[in-house]
Order: sequence, then structure tokens, then C-alpha cells
Amino acid sequence: MFLLNGQPLSPDNAFTAEVSIAVDVPAVIELINGVETITEAAKTIYQIQKIQYPANWLRLSTQEERAAIGITEVDDPVAYDDRFYWGADNPKALEDVTITPETGTPYVQKGLKSNWVVQIKDIAGKLLGTTDWMIIRKAERGTAIPADVVTYRAAIVTECNRLEAAINKAKKMDAFIDVISNQNWPISE
Repeated sequence: MFLLNGQPLSPDNAFTAEVSIAVDVPAVIELINGVETITEAAKTIYQIQKIQYPANWLRLSTQEERAAIGITEVDDPVAYDDRFYWGADNPKALEDVTITPETGTPYVQKGLKSNWVVQIKDIAGKLLGTTDWMIIRKAERGTAIPADVVTYRAAIVTECNRLEAAINKAKKMDAFIDVISNQNWPISE
């Protein structure tokens, strides 16, 4: 990753950089009483100019050219899954935590397990909802529910129960992530 003044630069976007340009100022020579006299010595001054660089400049420039205008290259930040981590190597809490502020009523901050159990039940409810009308039809009119629908609904409930038990059983983040990553919801035909 490229940084200019601490800000990330995209290698494929144009950017503007303030660059210090050296300007040589010649000595000032005046004619005083018929004698040429140096009244001000030659010097170099630096002016700050904003220069626009094209989108491909970072890819085509050398490390020395980038360093000359203050661009540094650093390692990309470590990637992490923000569903389970606050940052690299900073996992979210699996269990609920009771927090007691200095002033006020204590409250429970839900952990990942509680939040994911709610999500799993929501998924199951939505999947079951697609066939709920058949259950109501059976209750109201006695119309039989097709066997494949009964099997499908049972598979949803089984998967929901399996996931909830596995989530609650997980003691470490790796095991928890494995459960969440291996959901096996049935597919309606």
C-alpha cells in the first residue's frame, strides 16, 4: 500500500502532491560608484508546488521517484472477517457480557453466540414461512400436506437445532467460525 502524508494512495488513481522545487537565484550584482558589487549572494530557495500525477504514475515510477515526493510503501493491513473480529487478532466476545456502567442500570451486551442463534432461527423461520400456508390449509380444511414438504420442513428444523447446539457448544473462535461456515440448509424442490 502506498502512503502520501499518511493517507493511502490507490495505484490506479490520479493524485496531487505538494512538491518542494529547488530554484536557483543568481547573485545580485549592482554597479556602485562604477564598481560592480555583489549585494546579494547566489542561493537556492525552495518553493512548494502542487503537481498533478496521472493514474498510472505509481505503477510506472521507481521507488526513488516515489520517495522523492514523500510516498512510502507499507504492508497492506491484515485482513480479518468483521463478523467475528473487531480487528486483526481481536476477536469479538462469544458469550454475553453484563456491563455495569458507573452510573446507571447494568445491561447485557450480546455475544456472537446469542446473535447467531437469533440469525439461525430467523433463517429457519423464513424457510418454513414458504410452506406455512400448507400447514394452515391442513388445519382449516384437512387438505393433506405433500410428503416432500413434510420432509423439507423437518430438515429445516433439524438443521436449525443442529446449528444452535453446535453454536452453544463452541468454546473457541475457530470452532465457532467452523459452525457458521458449514450451514447445511435444505433446498426446496
